Amino acid sequence: MRHEVKNSILFVHPNASKKIYQGLSASLSAIEPPIWAALLANHMRTKGYHNVNILDCEAENLSPEESANKVEDFDAKLTVFVVYGQQPSASSQNMQGVHDCLELIKQNNPKRKVLLTGLYPSAVSRKTMIDEKADFVCQGEGPRTITALMQVSNLEEPTQLEKVPGLWYRDEGHIKFTKPAALISQDELHIELPGMAWDLLPMDKYRTSNWHAMSNNNITQPFASLYTSLGCPFRCSFCCINAPFGNNNVENWEYGRNKFRYWDSNFIIKEFDKIHEMGIRNVKIADEMFVLYEKHFMELSNLIIEREYDFNIWAYARIDTVKEKYLDTLKKAGVNWLALGIESGNTTVRKDVVKGKFTEFNITDLVRQVQDAGINVIGNYIFGLPEDNVETMQETLDLAKDLNCEFANFYCAMAYPGSKLYLDAIAENRTLSNTYSGWSQHSYDMIPLDTKHVDASEIVRFRDNAFNNYHEDEKYLSMIEGKFGIETRNKMVDMCEYKLKRKLLGD
Repeated sequence: MRHEVKNSILFVHPNASKKIYQGLSASLSAIEPPIWAALLANHMRTKGYHNVNILDCEAENLSPEESANKVEDFDAKLTVFVVYGQQPSASSQNMQGVHDCLELIKQNNPKRKVLLTGLYPSAVSRKTMIDEKADFVCQGEGPRTITALMQVSNLEEPTQLEKVPGLWYRDEGHIKFTKPAALISQDELHIELPGMAWDLLPMDKYRTSNWHAMSNNNITQPFASLYTSLGCPFRCSFCCINAPFGNNNVENWEYGRNKFRYWDSNFIIKEFDKIHEMGIRNVKIADEMFVLYEKHFMELSNLIIEREYDFNIWAYARIDTVKEKYLDTLKKAGVNWLALGIESGNTTVRKDVVKGKFTEFNITDLVRQVQDAGINVIGNYIFGLPEDNVETMQETLDLAKDLNCEFANFYCAMAYPGSKLYLDAIAENRTLSNTYSGWSQHSYDMIPLDTKHVDASEIVRFRDNAFNNYHEDEKYLSMIEGKFGIETRNKMVDMCEYKLKRKLLGD
């Protein structure tokens, strides 16, 4: 069934989960609502566009062929692939699904107009235009570019396209671009991005991570995620999340600093009201740094407490932003998990990637304070940072096992497009992935950065062994059984039975 073409827009969240997560995609990896697709859809509604749709190919478990056919059925004036994600590698790895689907879309209908927006396209706009058959690329956060593009009467006319801010396009075979659109200001957030278009999402299809569900009797569905703020004020060299907001784009960017903005608590609580009305308990606050500005997160937490909602929330924080005085309020609001970016157990390695302030903190004491408040901790660690060697990576694993957090994420350092590491790697002619799936931490063909001391294959092997070493340790499993019961312990044991295959390791 075809939809009306005039003034219609389709936002697409791609799917390449099997390539990105291997066998983990069957039941262990989360399926998260595409927050930016839902924000952009609601933005377009505020601009008077009523024929707005979202196609979540991942949640619907669509193949590239099925996705391309669905796109053709919608027959929108503009099809927008929203290439974001709720963790640093997600945008780059999600380009795999974009590529696979886009090839078929253009094969079905070469005249179908397609725009790519998101972190990866913003960071490497020219490369994206060269590599992909997209008609347009948005450089920037998206809303103002997409609105202006939809107002163009002829999407094939360069004299009209040159008036759209933040747009990369083609003119007689030449790639051209315009000055980026201004970012949405703090005061405009509730007007330009007034919450998510929840009604356009298949909310019954989303599930949270297995570890997050530990504090909800291992029940992973239903699940919702949302932002209460955008961006991050810090400048960690391995992080790419600020690329759409003015940092580390390869070219055509003029903003000189990070743009951190947050919605007013009295506005954003309405989104939590909607989540509660949908009967959803599992909630992820996807902010890059939720525990940051006290006025923001404490006001919001108190509003949730006043409503007596029984959420199972997880959120991100830095070691140096968490204070003991916050913990009781966060716990009462339903924050059962805090993800802490510990990164490395070695001070020199940590300082090199702009985590130096952690020398002022006793990480062990802080983790124990959080746990004593009844909040579980996800420790995030990275192997293969620029100054890492085998000994410092072992220090990181030793620290992780000493802390014995309720879950640990172990990553390999990658020079994600949109990070300073990427710009440095390009300047130094370092080896980077030549596939989109290669940016995924869990894919077969993943390629991390090597260091001055350790090559990429050794880092991958260390990371995979460390994951099992940590989660199979009896000290860890006993702690999990004591907190969450024997069923949860058994689920952790089952999780570790799955072994990722790695091309670098000769699998």
